[in-house]
Amino acid sequence: MTPRELEQAERSMQQQWQDLVMAEQQGEALETLEQMYDTYILLAEEYNRCHDVYEEQLRQRQTRLQGHKSVRRSPDVDRHDMRLAS
Repeated sequence: MTPRELEQAERSMQQQWQDLVMAEQQGEALETLEQMYDTYILLAEEYNRCHDVYEEQLRQRQTRLQGHKSVRRSPDVDRHDMRLAS
């Protein structure tokens, strides 16, 4: 999941909500509004799913990066850190 895909899911959800509000203001039939609301709910669920996937990917990347950082540290870096701490 890319940030762009997440943003697209959010835009779709927001657009559907705006369309629903406009339709209600224009006096659309209740059945039409209910169908539009159902679509909005589906888009909101899709956005939430995308958001969860994106967040999990970020966590996995952070974990991998943290693992690489601890492997890459050299003894010289550790000695430098100890000097700064004293």
